[in-house]
Amino acid sequence: MKKLIDGNKCFHIVNTLFLALCFLLIALPIMNVIASSLSTPSAVIRGQVRFFPRGFNIDAYQQIFTNRMLLTGYRNSLIYTLLGTCINIVMTVMAAYPLSVRDFVGRKVFASLFVFVMIFTAPLIPTYLNVKNLKLLDTMWALILPGAISVYNMIIARTYFQNSIPGEMLESARLDGCDDIKVLTRMVLPLSKSIMAVLVLYYAVAHWNSYFDAFIYLSSDTKFTLQVVLRNIMSSAKALEEMSNVTMEQSMRAANVEVLKYAVIVFGSIPLIVLYPFVQKHFVKGVMIGSVKG
Repeated sequence: MKKLIDGNKCFHIVNTLFLALCFLLIALPIMNVIASSLSTPSAVIRGQVRFFPRGFNIDAYQQIFTNRMLLTGYRNSLIYTLLGTCINIVMTVMAAYPLSVRDFVGRKVFASLFVFVMIFTAPLIPTYLNVKNLKLLDTMWALILPGAISVYNMIIARTYFQNSIPGEMLESARLDGCDDIKVLTRMVLPLSKSIMAVLVLYYAVAHWNSYFDAFIYLSSDTKFTLQVVLRNIMSSAKALEEMSNVTMEQSMRAANVEVLKYAVIVFGSIPLIVLYPFVQKHFVKGVMIGSVKG
């Protein structure tokens, strides 16, 4: 018994040290980004900033609220994320619920088709031509409709419905006269808050961090996402740094852009930081039930 207690203590100590190391590996880069966004451009460009600001400065954040392109990109990313996540959730539930019903005719065939599509995805050129032929280029729908459903997330939702919703409850609801729509909206979804929270977080993070699709399909500055705008800012800073003969004014501009880059990273992370506390209590339960069972 004593050996067991000592073994548990050693495990907790090792586990605590390991988690503390993981925390430091995650927290220190974040602290560096925040400190750089609040430091003077000269300190940042010289590499003097570590984990605390050098020469407290909030000019970068003031520039964000006065830069029209940044605010437009921020607004576009919010719109694409909110609308895209809503469409993703609807499409995922519409596909996952029928596949979770055991007496659904053709369930295994449709499930196999979804898995096939997940494994063998379309290359970039056919996808681009398809988006072009559908007249979706340079519209927000080019970022939303091609990825309207994630097969991986759909399988997680189907597994949750199949293992967490009692079949007897659904059968009794059908005997009482409820059709499939009422069963889904009045029974299944209210009992599936955990997996819905997981799916919302997965889809929202994917939309908010999406860069490649916007870079490929969008051409108007007024429709760029925040990630594309940030990429343009970083490119302009890199171009200035690579010039062989730079004036003092150009050097200072490059330093200001470098600080602005860090400020935009912090500012762009705010929506996800705000979202996470609302779904955190459901997150672990939804992930464990949806992906381990079955």
